[in-house]
Amino acid sequence: MNEEFLEKEVGRRGFLLGSLASAITVTSGGFTGLVLSSGPSAAASKFVVNVMGSYSFTDVATGCNVAVTVKSGIRRIVSNGIPNHKTGTFPNSGNPNTISAQKQDFSLSTSPKMGSLQAASMGAAAGVAINGVIFEPGTAEVFNNDPKSGWNIEAFNTIRNLGLDSSNAHVQPTGTYHYHGTPVGLSQLVTRSGHSPLIGWAADGFPIYLARGYVKAKDAKGGYKTLKSSYQLKKGTRASGPGGTYNGDYTQDFEYVAGSGDLDAGNGRVQVTPEFPKGTYCYIITAGFPYIARQFRGTIASGFLKQGGPNGQQGGPQGGSQAAPQGGNPDLVAAAKKLGISEQTLRDALGPPPPNLVSAAQKLGITESALRAALGI
Repeated sequence: MNEEFLEKEVGRRGFLLGSLASAITVTSGGFTGLVLSSGPSAAASKFVVNVMGSYSFTDVATGCNVAVTVKSGIRRIVSNGIPNHKTGTFPNSGNPNTISAQKQDFSLSTSPKMGSLQAASMGAAAGVAINGVIFEPGTAEVFNNDPKSGWNIEAFNTIRNLGLDSSNAHVQPTGTYHYHGTPVGLSQLVTRSGHSPLIGWAADGFPIYLARGYVKAKDAKGGYKTLKSSYQLKKGTRASGPGGTYNGDYTQDFEYVAGSGDLDAGNGRVQVTPEFPKGTYCYIITAGFPYIARQFRGTIASGFLKQGGPNGQQGGPQGGSQAAPQGGNPDLVAAAKKLGISEQTLRDALGPPPPNLVSAAQKLGITESALRAALGI
């Protein structure tokens, strides 16, 4: 479901307080706000909080519980991971897991600093939505069930049903409900004409928006458009692993082509928004790969560095593991220096995260073990 459809649907539905105890709206100042109702009734009293600040609520209709505290430069988000919208049926034929309340606790900087892009740990969460549900772009599924194959199956694929619901989400073995793409259920509770609302916070503290932004990133008066990713399907056929034509079933089917879309390799851009009129770096959830950011401009918060999602949980319904550097992400500048190549050459060989180390080593003309040693993994 694309954002244009969502905007039409949102305009038709407005406040959804008749069946849910919470919804999203826009404050008088233009900020994304959370409408809280004292009960699941359109006639119940309600109030609005600005999601840029501190807020907390329990949605009795869905079981969603989230508390956000902004203090001393830190945004702390504590939640049970239950969404404030309807979900699909779990377990289902593609996902054998049952949603259950979690103990999720993230602390993010309210003033993140931009730097060079760094990839997230394999299987880690990429951020958290304003309703306390995590974003997780990658899966634990791999070609031939072999983590060393170098071919990671995408959540949106044609070869294996992963049991995603209408909100592009499913459930980890731990019971953690998480989004792999546009959080449709949450998006349908959003009402804002024009620019997309702030929908969450990335692992480095920068904001996450849906894909409708200003035509000119720093001009709030220049009209709107749907922002598009700059990742493209590779041409030709896969030389190893599953073989066949590149069709998007695997992460390694895509490559970043600068200038082919609106966004950088982190699926973001510097732009002005209603919440940040002076501008900020933002990540965008797009209709196409990578859907959700997999590389980050700022320092990734410690709660997102643990492999397998928040608190060390496995990232997909069948578990699995991927090699990850000890203590977080590899220093590509240092790794490139060890290999005697440029950082960009190394990035080009690694491709989008998670990297195919076998393929990358072949492109660089070195052994996989030499590449791993340089990366420190």
